[in-house]
Amino acid sequence: HTDNRRLHPAWDSLCFDYHREETLRFLLSNCRYWIEEFNFDGYRFDGVTSMLYHNHGLEKAFTQYSDYYDGGQNEDAIVYLTLANELIHLLHKDAISVAEEMSGMPGLAAKVEDGGIGFDYRMAMGIPDFWIKMIKEKKDEDWNVSGIYYELTNHRAEEKTINYAESHDQALVGDKTIIFRLIDKEMYWHMQKNDHNGVVARGMAMHKMIRLITASTISGGYLNFMGNEFGHPEWIDFPREGNNWSFKHARRMWSLVDNDLLKYKQLNAFDADMIQLLSGEDAFAQSYSGVKVSNEGDQVLVFQRKNLFFVFNFSPVNSYSDYGFVTDPGKYKIVLNSDHPKYGGYGLIDDQMMYYSLLEPEPKPLPAATPKGKKSKKETAQPKPDTPKKHWLKIYIPARSCFVLRKVES
Repeated sequence: HTDNRRLHPAWDSLCFDYHREETLRFLLSNCRYWIEEFNFDGYRFDGVTSMLYHNHGLEKAFTQYSDYYDGGQNEDAIVYLTLANELIHLLHKDAISVAEEMSGMPGLAAKVEDGGIGFDYRMAMGIPDFWIKMIKEKKDEDWNVSGIYYELTNHRAEEKTINYAESHDQALVGDKTIIFRLIDKEMYWHMQKNDHNGVVARGMAMHKMIRLITASTISGGYLNFMGNEFGHPEWIDFPREGNNWSFKHARRMWSLVDNDLLKYKQLNAFDADMIQLLSGEDAFAQSYSGVKVSNEGDQVLVFQRKNLFFVFNFSPVNSYSDYGFVTDPGKYKIVLNSDHPKYGGYGLIDDQMMYYSLLEPEPKPLPAATPKGKKSKKETAQPKPDTPKKHWLKIYIPARSCFVLRKVES
């Protein structure tokens, strides 16, 4: 652009004029070049929100549909993005395109023939920010399980998104990875398998829980950045003027994950088994997710997808025996358990045990907690005689752990 649209007000960069044919040819030929010359099978389009709107999406909340269609959208950029997606999928039928987009524009990840812009997925960019905010600002005992579930599933039902626990901003210099925020300097001294350190134990447990709940709530795909799956202790920092062109941090120490004496191998084993479990379920990302338990007082969340039940206990101190939730009649087995010793856990659950649903009446809600200084009547959560019976699973859930049950027999 040559007018007042030339400069990007927040990025100190120049803005393409997508209306010009020369610009379209240049950008579209670039899409083609990387597919044909280097066999690229996918693209992540950076800063799509900035492209979609004349104001670059700055200082706008996008809380209602009228915010998207108030005349501020950049139709020239939308045409370019649509053409780019058409070209990418024409040249490589299995290629994917992903939009880094914050506003949640309707139709962004819908097919062109359905009136969409043609991206296969939109990155769920709010999730990494949400996790960092939780870790930085909330005590473990204040983590709200229904709020967590809402943030991870907050998108239109028909929209395919990419969930990810931490972004490149946390993998690159300038920020911290999740594992480093949880454990920090203790990682340099207490990551040996025979070293029992409370800070490391907490960090590893929460690292696994955050990853499983982020991956198991996908509506499209799951993304991980290099080395974060096994808790690499350092960031990536490429040679630049600010670090005197140093190569010191321009690498990953992949040897850490192969060292049998270190806990990184345990984190990696959990991540690998998690991915294998979820990817082994046909059409998992398209399956309906139904919440069975969302108990803020206990910090317990249970939800079902297909024949898998995902159980989370975010409480840092409370373990629960015979914790029940309504399910279908049948027999169930644990197929992934964050507390298993091979993942750095304590082995408090017998993974070989079979769980059978029990036909019982639903218990009466427990009375509210009695204020300190007042005596309470002895009450139990006994059901009424005429209460209808339902099938229940009753399980032991250790503090700060998660596991997955699979229905193996009706």
